[in-house]
Amino acid sequence: MESNKKNVPLTIIMCIGALIMVFPFVWMCLSAFKTVSDVYAYPPKWLPSAWNLDNFKAVFDMIPFWRYYANSIFTACTQTFLQVGISILAAYALTKLRFPGMNFVYGFIQSSMFVPTVVTIIPTFFIISKMGLVNTYGGIILPQIMSAFTTILIISFFVTIPNDLLDAAKIDGCGTFKCLWKVMIPNSTSGITTATLFSFLGHWKAYQWPLIVTNSTKLRTLPIGLKYLVQESSSEYQVMMAATLMTVVPVLIVYSIYEKQLVKSITLTGIK
Repeated sequence: MESNKKNVPLTIIMCIGALIMVFPFVWMCLSAFKTVSDVYAYPPKWLPSAWNLDNFKAVFDMIPFWRYYANSIFTACTQTFLQVGISILAAYALTKLRFPGMNFVYGFIQSSMFVPTVVTIIPTFFIISKMGLVNTYGGIILPQIMSAFTTILIISFFVTIPNDLLDAAKIDGCGTFKCLWKVMIPNSTSGITTATLFSFLGHWKAYQWPLIVTNSTKLRTLPIGLKYLVQESSSEYQVMMAATLMTVVPVLIVYSIYEKQLVKSITLTGIK
């Protein structure tokens, strides 16, 4: 009983913190259905006077929203697939294979996390420009498929898998890649899922690099499109909220699908 009483203040603090974090999202959802008068009403009105979809229609009238949406889905999914795939191969090589310079490569990957992104933007742009990939999907995707964080995250799960499992698989006739597919990946599902979730979220909200490498409306992604929507809609905040709500839907869907795996990976990491 005493321990439960001690947890009451902590529970109250956590509930208050949760409400503070959820408040902006709830306000955004409600504002997406409000009229101009509801948005600027004082005192503020929580619920809209009349629920309507005019704000969502206005988004499509002001900017080619579907085009931006398709660009974001294509680039984010492609980047996530390639990034996670490369990170899995790198993590497998650095944890279960032996080759000269392995420690140097691992240290190099770790040290790259301390290099600010701003430092690499200009050299990366020059390389992409020389390759003729400016204003193309390849220019958006290729520079973003390498991630030290994703690789190290997957390494932290691969390293816990006993080598005896690999030895047993090799005795049964599995080769190097079959061991990866049949042993390593199935035993690291939660970690790979978490890496995929973080990767997708990072690429979905990417703004700086797509803005630099593209100058065509046909190639703009949602974060850039929202900036142009702000210019078009001026002070129509309800329209901006409608566009933002549609933008976060894919992230919510992906998170709801992989929520259990994410919690499981955090639990396993905590235990380790």
